[in-house]
Amino acid sequence: ACKSPAKTRQALQLAWRKFLKVAPAFMQIVCAVSLILYFVPNELIANCLGAENRWYAVSLAAGLGSILILPGFIAFPLASMLLQKGAAYMVLSAFTTCVMMVGLVTIPLERAYFGLKVALVRNAIGLIIALAVALVTGLVFGELV
Repeated sequence: ACKSPAKTRQALQLAWRKFLKVAPAFMQIVCAVSLILYFVPNELIANCLGAENRWYAVSLAAGLGSILILPGFIAFPLASMLLQKGAAYMVLSAFTTCVMMVGLVTIPLERAYFGLKVALVRNAIGLIIALAVALVTGLVFGELV
């Protein structure tokens, strides 16, 4: 079924080597997130990220999401765990959207390639979209009644 078994084997070997290079960093992220969620009490998460303090929680989540560099396969399971511990949907929406679209830590790299104005505008638009998504999520899930 392979057109070229040799090329397929070569590609799989290359992919495996790249995976082995990246795996330790991702495992560190997974372990750190797991430890933090284990030691932080559910009540604290619910109080800080719940619907009671919605605007503070959305701001906190958007800020953290804008700073953190997390791959999607870490960010979305993390959001699921936070939801189980009492975080509001709109808060998680702001967090995950900012993690994916805003990158304050990467601004120096973006500035080097695209210029400061483009980097700032891209991040500002990402933040505005994230807050709009959080607002719509809050309306859909009845958290803004």
